[in-house]
Amino acid sequence: MPDTAPASASTAAAALPPAAPIVLSAEISALRTDLLDARYVTEHVEELLGEVAAAALRREDPVPARRRLAASEDPAATLLDLFTLGAALPAARVAAALPTLGIQGAQRLGLLAPADAPDPSDGPCVRALVDLAPYSAEDDAGSVDWWIASDLSELATGAPLSPEHVLGVGGASLTLARITPRSPVRRVLDLGCGGGIQALHASRHAEHVVATDLSERALAFAAFNAALNGIELELRHGSLLEPVAGESFDLVVSNPPFVITPRSADAEHGAWTYRDGGRAGDTLLGELLTQLPAHLAPGGSAVMLGNWEIGAGEDWDTHPRAWLAPAREAGVDAWVLQREQEDPAEYAATWARDGGITPRDARWGALVGAWLEDFASREVEAIGFGYVLLRRPDPAADGHGLLRTEQAPGTGSGPLAAHLAASLAALRSVSALTDEELAASRPVRAEDVVERRHLTPGQWDPLLIELVQGAGLARTVRADQALAATVGALDGTLTLGQVVAAVCALTDADEEQTRDRILPAVRELAITGMVAL
Repeated sequence: MPDTAPASASTAAAALPPAAPIVLSAEISALRTDLLDARYVTEHVEELLGEVAAAALRREDPVPARRRLAASEDPAATLLDLFTLGAALPAARVAAALPTLGIQGAQRLGLLAPADAPDPSDGPCVRALVDLAPYSAEDDAGSVDWWIASDLSELATGAPLSPEHVLGVGGASLTLARITPRSPVRRVLDLGCGGGIQALHASRHAEHVVATDLSERALAFAAFNAALNGIELELRHGSLLEPVAGESFDLVVSNPPFVITPRSADAEHGAWTYRDGGRAGDTLLGELLTQLPAHLAPGGSAVMLGNWEIGAGEDWDTHPRAWLAPAREAGVDAWVLQREQEDPAEYAATWARDGGITPRDARWGALVGAWLEDFASREVEAIGFGYVLLRRPDPAADGHGLLRTEQAPGTGSGPLAAHLAASLAALRSVSALTDEELAASRPVRAEDVVERRHLTPGQWDPLLIELVQGAGLARTVRADQALAATVGALDGTLTLGQVVAAVCALTDADEEQTRDRILPAVRELAITGMVAL
């Protein structure tokens, strides 16, 4: 019969691992059974919470969720209250939600510990030592339903994060998963894997996944998550690319610890392993981008998140361009997309709050001040955030690799990863075409591209014509009448040169001048996915 009483404090202390959950095959199997039987999955949890409480919880406001769950006897409600909201619950109630694993089985895994009872009538109580949350996602490889263990959040503990905190699945993780291509590959590297969410995604389209991290605690969580979800990963301990020296991969995915953190004594409480790589300024990302191309197999690609400093009077892409010069010399193509910028004060406040420190905290002034002083010492005016994509052509490129930098306008509907991968490949293939080859091609306008015209009321002639991309990066491109007419006629029937000639015949425009204007525009539309060649 399953146990319902927690082990004593002394027994629990001996059984619980000092750092993270551990993998015990029988207990993991029992836990998986209980989670499935309880319907502890995203869809059911959101049904239990309702729209208002679910939205509040995403904002890290637990009050509506606690009120909603208080009267529920659903085992999934118990698990959510325990693992995500951090409630101390009667052991009997938890045992009913985990009948196969039992309380002491959960303790052996490092999931639970005895707790003081909020109400003496509750009897023995337990509390969670980790956050164990259902996770659902859809990417280019399809949909998934997993469970992800991580350290308890501030919402559950009411305290700032510890320096060795292991994150769950946050916005950055979701973004990286969405922009990573999911075509079948042989070897994938998840660099700086944390709890392993990117490695889990990669396991669905790769023959072998290597996941590395400097934090042994993070690797323990990754091992637990892989075992719980029935996935095999190879986990290695070490900094950046050191654990894979001399190896190459078909895909490298990384959310590296790129957060710029002042190294001064005043910033003592601003360094967290999951986000701080221990380097000055933004040099960690530069170091990584300089070394990474050597680890890409022919045809291999890399996708990562990052940020970069923008100095006084500099273009936003000055640092990325300098970092990627060795990649270009090695024949590797690169694409940097800046999604947003923050000024130094915004940046300091963002990452201070990320660590659980608010303006009311006594440490706020010294910590934010240290950040501002650090940025001022390098004359940093802004910090850019975005994506970096690399691709080693196969066969190898003649000469230098290509580099494209742009400020990404937005995000449209549909799969983003496939769009980005196609655009990076098109950067090389389309750039290699001569004007004569481009004119002889038979382009097709993408189905998501529409034309938008701005008119003065009562007038027929447009003040402005725009070509609007519904998918991908949701670009908007200004066009004149000739370009709009050309794109509208690109259905693959005629060559681009024939379409331009026809447009000129209809409008009495000079064909040579129009062609000189239209071909570069269509070339750019092809790279951005608005036209397919």
